[in-house]
Amino acid sequence: MNNTSPPHPRQPFRFFDLPYELRIKILAFVLVTDQTVDLDKKNNGAARHRINVFLTSHRLHEESYRAYYGGHTFRIFPTNHHFFGHKVRPLVARLPTRYREALVSLELRLGPGWSNPPRSWRVDDRLGLEEMEAVRIVKVFVECDPSHEIFDGFRIDRDFFTDFSGSLLMDVLQRLPSVAQVELDGWPSVKREGPLVKGLLEVARNAGVRIIEIGGKKEDDEDHDISICIARRRLDYPVELD
Repeated sequence: MNNTSPPHPRQPFRFFDLPYELRIKILAFVLVTDQTVDLDKKNNGAARHRINVFLTSHRLHEESYRAYYGGHTFRIFPTNHHFFGHKVRPLVARLPTRYREALVSLELRLGPGWSNPPRSWRVDDRLGLEEMEAVRIVKVFVECDPSHEIFDGFRIDRDFFTDFSGSLLMDVLQRLPSVAQVELDGWPSVKREGPLVKGLLEVARNAGVRIIEIGGKKEDDEDHDISICIARRRLDYPVELD
């Protein structure tokens, strides 16, 4: 005769019995990646398991969305070719107010459309930047500087994209109520002494925010080409190795 008792049914894990601080750390581990969030056709598949966490319960949603939106950097204007056009509404313009209020970090990526930027790349009320009171950091990534002579014959004029980019960054910084820091990054071909980077640095200085250049270098450090800074960062060299 078999006297083995039937196994007890598995009990659900009592997640909300954990301290709030530990719950947030767990949610960040599950929800947050190192990718900048932008309009992308892959979003639905890549984010499905994260969305399932949001839909578990109202209480879990309230804690999850703060971890997700506060833990990622969101791109202000889309650069994916599927969503790059004059009539495309940026991702941040599509977010409800409560999600915008949870954002901490934004990215402005400059370079795509340098000869003819989309008309949708404008800073206005639809972006809801004034609602983003928690945003402290704006990351600026420069893909190319069309003022370089290699763009002769293809650009509108030497200063067009420099002026466009500077105005875009200035408008973003003016509308964000609590921004405190601008982080500047770029591809190796983009030079720090070029007109575009110099113009962006000037805009950030005039806005009174802290400026951090790539490689952990601050604005008052010795000048370096962006290519050197990127190589140093990838090799994990400290800035002091000059």
